[in-house]
Amino acid sequence: ELEAIKAKVREMEKEDERLKELQLEAESRLIMSSEAGLFPKMTEEKMEVDQRSIYVGNVDYGGTAEELESHFNSCGQINRVASLCDKFSGHPKGYAYIEFEEKSSVKAAVELDESMFRGRVIKVLPKRTNMPGISTTDRGGYRGRFQARGGLAQRGGYYGGQHPRVRGRTYRGRARLLPWYFPY
Repeated sequence: ELEAIKAKVREMEKEDERLKELQLEAESRLIMSSEAGLFPKMTEEKMEVDQRSIYVGNVDYGGTAEELESHFNSCGQINRVASLCDKFSGHPKGYAYIEFEEKSSVKAAVELDESMFRGRVIKVLPKRTNMPGISTTDRGGYRGRFQARGGLAQRGGYYGGQHPRVRGRTYRGRARLLPWYFPY
């Protein structure tokens, strides 16, 4: 029984060495491919795919990928239909992306803008390519914080521009930043 256990341990050690060698080989391949410029090719390839794709908005929530494919089948050969869903609830978001075989199919598909799909008017646009570092949702640095008029810096620690309720006399303009009695 002890010999059987020792044999299994030796077998497991050999398996471990073989796995380590395979992992080192895979890591070296990954490093070689990244040095060869694999990642820029991926972005160029992605841009080329985006030029052959369209965005379809206001899609009915019950609409399937097959129905979208049959709706846009007249435009050209379709490679892929991606109908996006919410990752938490699993419900459809109401828009989809369709990738065509040819770039010319995108122009034909855009002609179907404002057409009816399952009783709804859909919006069809060419898919835009996201550029790294450029965000359409970036609204500047002072979101959600109080920014005083006249270029004055924020005073006090009131988040979101909430001020304490002042009873009695209130001042307008710069004087309101000072207490109600300021002799100097």
